[in-house]
Amino acid sequence: MRITNFGKHRKLPFSALLMLSTGIIVMYASSCSTPRNITYFKDVPDSVKQKLVDQSVYNTPVIQPDDILTVTILTLDPTATAVLNQQSAISGPSNNNTNNSSSINTPGGNASVYLVDRDGYVILPLLGKVSVKGRTTDQVRDDIRTKATEYYKDPVVNVRFANFKITVLGDVNKPSSYIMPNEKVTLLDALGMAGDLTIYGKRENVMLIRDNINGKKEIVRFNLNDSKIFSSPYFYLHQGDVIYVEPNKAKVSGSDMEQVRRISIFASILSVVIIIVTRINF
Repeated sequence: MRITNFGKHRKLPFSALLMLSTGIIVMYASSCSTPRNITYFKDVPDSVKQKLVDQSVYNTPVIQPDDILTVTILTLDPTATAVLNQQSAISGPSNNNTNNSSSINTPGGNASVYLVDRDGYVILPLLGKVSVKGRTTDQVRDDIRTKATEYYKDPVVNVRFANFKITVLGDVNKPSSYIMPNEKVTLLDALGMAGDLTIYGKRENVMLIRDNINGKKEIVRFNLNDSKIFSSPYFYLHQGDVIYVEPNKAKVSGSDMEQVRRISIFASILSVVIIIVTRINF
């Protein structure tokens, strides 16, 4: 009786067992595969030659306490120019009524660097205290030029951010903090500097974190599959913005060590079973 039963087991079709095993492995692989939702602006059809999208209004970033500004004042008198752009050192957080500045090289020449104090002021040599909090660099430039005109003829003034920093985190190829070369920076500019999203980056749920002038944080989410992001008031970035790219489900599942361990054990057992069935001599 045992021999007969054993013989019946021996006659089980091996091809069916192999097909069943292959199917199970394929199902596991499919469940862990990466979604193909990786194309930007999918709502723009290939057949459309031109699609007009409302452009977001560019809101010029405003200066906040602890920002760092470069200020250049040029006059016809070289001696006066040297005094107005004199060098000193920035060290630590700003204090009230403290003028912190240093000299750096910029494309426009030698410029002094000023750390905005907690009350929103900078103090310039000879020109005195200038209120900058909540104002754009263009507005501050005009104020400084007005003050300088009282002492010098036709002064040329330039004001810009020295710390226009954007941080990109998460599933991008080069997560880091980046100092931007200008103030008009878009979300796509920042992602491009970070080497674009990885294949595991969740394109429909990119997060932007911003500190506003009132000391509160704003959190906004973008869908890179939708061209409506061009109309978002947050499409243009401000200094200090943080962009976070969330990993998709495939990345999260792949990083789950317990699941990886279970799959490895299952695959090992399945391999042993196949070897035994193929090698046993009845």
